[in-house]
Amino acid sequence: MAKANNTHQGKLIVFSAPSGSGKTTIVRHLLEQEELNLKFSISATSREKRGQELHGKDYYFLSAKEFKSKIKAGEFLEWEEVYRDNFYGTLKTEVERIWALGKHVIFDIDVSGGLRIKRKFPEQTLAVFVKPPSIDELKIRLKKRKTESADKINMRVAKASAELATAPLFDVIVVNKNLDEALKEAHTLVDNFINKKS
Repeated sequence: MAKANNTHQGKLIVFSAPSGSGKTTIVRHLLEQEELNLKFSISATSREKRGQELHGKDYYFLSAKEFKSKIKAGEFLEWEEVYRDNFYGTLKTEVERIWALGKHVIFDIDVSGGLRIKRKFPEQTLAVFVKPPSIDELKIRLKKRKTESADKINMRVAKASAELATAPLFDVIVVNKNLDEALKEAHTLVDNFINKKS
């Protein structure tokens, strides 16, 4: 993936978790820590924009046809068809763009995408699994959001059980029981990984 020129190859920091575990809160916090020199990887998707979402800020919005042609051309680092013609993925150019800025890439990504990145770049990637204290606690958090129906919450909880089974495949598990402690732990892990001599 590195070009023949001197593209700086930074580190890849992956955060994956079941919905409601708090990974997005942790990733946002880490992005605010300037000394970590992180930049967020914007995913591509073929789904419709929601609300105030912007192309190139929240996602790269592509049609299903465009997405499929980029898959064929090998332009994705990882991708997944979540539902029929509903794709999500990470473009190689996005990682190259961030590395060209001299920064490290941080991902807020689903479990299978996170593991695919780790497999492709085993040495350069820190894969962190954010775990809720329990499935019951996860259900409470999802209900508190008040953004989804009971059916949707039950679907997410069922998916979470399968995702939790993959936790041992990650480099490290952060249990988000107390948010302040989880933020500190995540910061230490990322800081140590970035400053480790590769």
